Amino acid sequence: MNFRQLSYGLLSFLPGVPDSLYKGTGGTSSAEYCYCIWLRHLVLARQGGMQEFPAVVAELGPGDSIGVGLAALLSGAQRYVALDALVHADRANNLRVFDDLVTLFICRAPIPGRDIFPEIALDLESSAFPIELIGEQRLRDGLNVERVAWLRRIVSGECPDPGVIDYRTPWERVGGADAGSIDFLLSNAVMEHVSDLEASYLATTRWLRAGGYASHQIDFRSHSLFRAWDGHWACPDWLWALFVGRRGYLLNRQPLRAHRTLAAIAGLMEHRCVRIERAPESQRLAKRFRHIEAADRATCGAYLLLHKSCVGE
Repeated sequence: MNFRQLSYGLLSFLPGVPDSLYKGTGGTSSAEYCYCIWLRHLVLARQGGMQEFPAVVAELGPGDSIGVGLAALLSGAQRYVALDALVHADRANNLRVFDDLVTLFICRAPIPGRDIFPEIALDLESSAFPIELIGEQRLRDGLNVERVAWLRRIVSGECPDPGVIDYRTPWERVGGADAGSIDFLLSNAVMEHVSDLEASYLATTRWLRAGGYASHQIDFRSHSLFRAWDGHWACPDWLWALFVGRRGYLLNRQPLRAHRTLAAIAGLMEHRCVRIERAPESQRLAKRFRHIEAADRATCGAYLLLHKSCVGE
């Protein structure tokens, strides 16, 4: 049991403390990591059936920077929408990541793998830069010197333009021009944290245009809250309530079947599902999780590609 995280949950019951517990989320402060995540999702989505390069990209839970979205823009996307519960990214970090991303794209660096980021559990068939998916002309246009300078001014806040980079919190409220405005929505190790999965998948459907795709990498491990990777499923509800405290999110503890079911209810068609399996470690699960099917019990991670069908499909 991670007593430090338990103490965070207990401290969150004290007035004035919760905001101090949300400083940073990790990961996306590295340009190389953002480059890796964007290109991996692009490759996996294409393998799962997405044919067109997305013009409008949204990211759920961008974290410490909007680097994944900046990578999308540099590779030719026209607009990026950051969707989050709380604002984590800061301008200085975004600028540093942006400059490093420009170098990575100019060099057409290979997609980093598990040798650099061990937490990435799903291997690609090739780590080569996917120029065939992006296209030579699109990449040249995306890295045009004047365009890069223009994007940098937007990132710096010198000339903010929500038509190019838009940060939305809370993201579940979708109406007006937002509805049906996204071609491709991605998340990486985020969907296991959202507190209301049903609302999240419904909001995803509303954000996506007809024919749009959602690409989710989901981590079902205990995120070091317990020694066993599946220890969160063995934790009784009363103790879990203390871990969570009054924090806005921690883990929703839902297995893969819940994600697949709620996505289908929300009107999203499943195009691809890849399980990452590991032998269960906890001997006895908490009462509410004893119904988990055998396949989900051994699923420590998964990749889901979902599609909002066009009328008549």
